[in-house]
Amino acid sequence: MRRSALALTLFVSACATRPEQVAAPQPTTAPVKRSSELLGWTAAELIGEFGTPALQVREGTSVKLQFRRPACVLDAYLYPSGSNPPKVTHVDTRLPSGADTDQAACIAALLGRS
Repeated sequence: MRRSALALTLFVSACATRPEQVAAPQPTTAPVKRSSELLGWTAAELIGEFGTPALQVREGTSVKLQFRRPACVLDAYLYPSGSNPPKVTHVDTRLPSGADTDQAACIAALLGRS
């Protein structure tokens, strides 16, 4: 009787499925935004993403917002279209020295991802 109970136990355990191995989740980072992805953004959207601008210059109905970090400087130029609020139509990035820099890298630095 013991042998048949042992055999039955071994048989049932052999048929049991193993728990599925789940890989540990890999840390993910949001993709780096390119300047072209900033086109069409409002001032509120820029401020929500990058924080308070270091500089804000108004000329008529247009506005320039500047965001700075030690790694780079980003200038976003916003112009209105009709009765719509001003939106980003152009983005410039540069090093604090004034030299050109990669826009995606600058945006990543401003977002604290570099």
